[in-house]
Amino acid sequence: MALTLILSALAMTMIVGVRYLVTSGLFAAWTARRFPGRLAGQGRQIRSEIAWSLASAAIYGAPAGIVAWGWQERGWTQIYSDAAAFPWWWMPASLLVYLQVHDTWFYWTHRLMHRPWWYKRMHAVHHASRPPTAWAAMSFHPWEASSGAVVIPALVFVIPIHVAVLGVVLAIMTLMGVTNHMGWEMFPRRLVHGRLGKWLITASHHELHHQKYRCNYGLYFRHWDQLCGTDRGLGEFAPARAAAGTARGAADDRRRPAAERG
Repeated sequence: MALTLILSALAMTMIVGVRYLVTSGLFAAWTARRFPGRLAGQGRQIRSEIAWSLASAAIYGAPAGIVAWGWQERGWTQIYSDAAAFPWWWMPASLLVYLQVHDTWFYWTHRLMHRPWWYKRMHAVHHASRPPTAWAAMSFHPWEASSGAVVIPALVFVIPIHVAVLGVVLAIMTLMGVTNHMGWEMFPRRLVHGRLGKWLITASHHELHHQKYRCNYGLYFRHWDQLCGTDRGLGEFAPARAAAGTARGAADDRRRPAAERG
């Protein structure tokens, strides 16, 4: 039992790590191709982002491995593979439920991470990426990574979800984490500035968070920001050459006044 559990955790760690390297690598390559020079001078920052992200992969992989083992070996979870086990409408509904719960958890823990005590000890690692790149998707302090790694694994024990829908949830989580940090907007302007863009978070919305710190805390949706008065709209992306002058991002960020981060 112990051995299979450990092997499951190791396997999931490998899957999360490879998924990160492939997804962030593809979007980083797309960025470099579309905006030559945007990543210039960011080699040290990118290496740091990758190192923190691979550490986070182990933290995300461990509970995911426990879930996989519990589902397959003990039937502990509410994950199901028979589409007829629940009404057809529950599949899209469960997708929205998972995203909403995850978004709620992320919003409030993210706001907490911007309080000075928490920021200095944890969240400054993520904001050391200035400007962030696609490699920063999982660049977290281990304690912050732990707070994010438990959400989906906890939900599968209490809220039924089809295994394919769970895959969609994880794919959306990965896509949003990468594209919100790559320094440019991949979605069409009519979506970002249209009616749907008033509800969904894309890179334009999250970019402003990395510039102003005390706003735009959400992950998928803007409603918590709107309800709590922390939505400041969409940001503007820095020119490509501005990236070359950010090698001191981590040190500068840690010296920012606490009032700017709280």
